[in-house]
Amino acid sequence: MDSQEKTHILSYKKLAMVLILLLTLTGITVAVSYVDLGFFNVPVALAIACTKVTFVLLFFMHLKYEGPIINLSFIGTVSFLFIMIGFTFWDVAFR
Repeated sequence: MDSQEKTHILSYKKLAMVLILLLTLTGITVAVSYVDLGFFNVPVALAIACTKVTFVLLFFMHLKYEGPIINLSFIGTVSFLFIMIGFTFWDVAFR
């Protein structure tokens, strides 16, 4: 290990802004649940949830400050998740 590792300390202001954004997205999720979007109810809820997960991973789990291999594995995982969700929607749509 390198004795001069870079540390990243997020300010309380940045963390508070991310928290406010997450709470706002939670409020949007609740508001959208009362609106009948027909077929788009589940995709909109999943899009909001994925956005919230991304902010949690980037800022609270410090993924934003990790190396390229970790970021590549995250992108690969999210891509795999989208493919699996797409297969699920495809299966349900054409039963």
